[in-house]
Amino acid sequence: MEMDGVLRTIGDTPLVPLKRMFADAPYKVYAKLEMMNPGGSAKDRPALRMIRKAIERGEIGPGTTVVESSSGNLAISLAQICRYLGIGFVCVLDALTTPANARLLRGLGARIEWIDKPDPETGEYLPARIRRVRELLQEIPDSYWPNQYANPDNYLSHYHTTWPEIARSLGRVDYLFVGVSTFGTLRGCAERIRADGSSTRVVAVDAKGSVIFAGGETAKRRLPGLGAAVSPPLSKPELADRVVRVGDLDCVRGCRELLRTEAILAGASSGGVLAAIRRLHAEIEDGAVCAAILVDRGDRYGDTVYDDEWVADALGVSPEEASRL
Repeated sequence: MEMDGVLRTIGDTPLVPLKRMFADAPYKVYAKLEMMNPGGSAKDRPALRMIRKAIERGEIGPGTTVVESSSGNLAISLAQICRYLGIGFVCVLDALTTPANARLLRGLGARIEWIDKPDPETGEYLPARIRRVRELLQEIPDSYWPNQYANPDNYLSHYHTTWPEIARSLGRVDYLFVGVSTFGTLRGCAERIRADGSSTRVVAVDAKGSVIFAGGETAKRRLPGLGAAVSPPLSKPELADRVVRVGDLDCVRGCRELLRTEAILAGASSGGVLAAIRRLHAEIEDGAVCAAILVDRGDRYGDTVYDDEWVADALGVSPEEASRL
């Protein structure tokens, strides 16, 4: 199978200075626009590496069907890659998936398996999604599960591409702000930072209600992209020099401020990452260089983050306050 065509455009995403959003800050903030990947998110990187390596190992052939669990972005990345390679793809989604993502997946030819009820023991969707993936692997001949939650190629994609791109573009980087979910982006970047002997401090941006780091307590989250209800197998919490937890409303505020000041339409987790920089404002030294990884595009959140009615209803604020965010 030839890794050519649109797949050649994955990576080498731009870094842009957020001069307006952080105009009064005595430090510089650069945003890594992962939304510029062809699939619209940073998940293109691990999706490509996981599929490419599986093909090289002989685990995927012309008749294979790829099966994966995802709340949206990785599913879209895999759907596009599988469509290009001419292999089948089944994605297991749940109620946190946005309507826009579901439409994109159908357009890319993916078969969707919906999980409409959370796991009865934990109250979370992820265990129920994984259970359905395992069932599908038994039902579908010649099926393959990339398993983004435990596959080393997830974080190795960022080790070999994301951090080297940032370091090459900026030179000195004092802080890297990165959201956590499967832990792939943070682990890959942090391990490369350590391997290169860089002094960059890694700030993990986690969701309130996530259990990835010690002290987290499970709580309901309305927006996908940050946090996890079960500690991911790839996680190495010690790689984070600092942890900042943000809520759904923080994500909305960050996204809308970014759009208002920089005309960048970004997804929910990006707003959380930028909110974390605001939270640490007093601690970041003058002249510091900060890099923030903005994971995905905001047009997929038109029904949530950028919809005043949804924000008021889902996040418990007044319609007037929602319109002012």
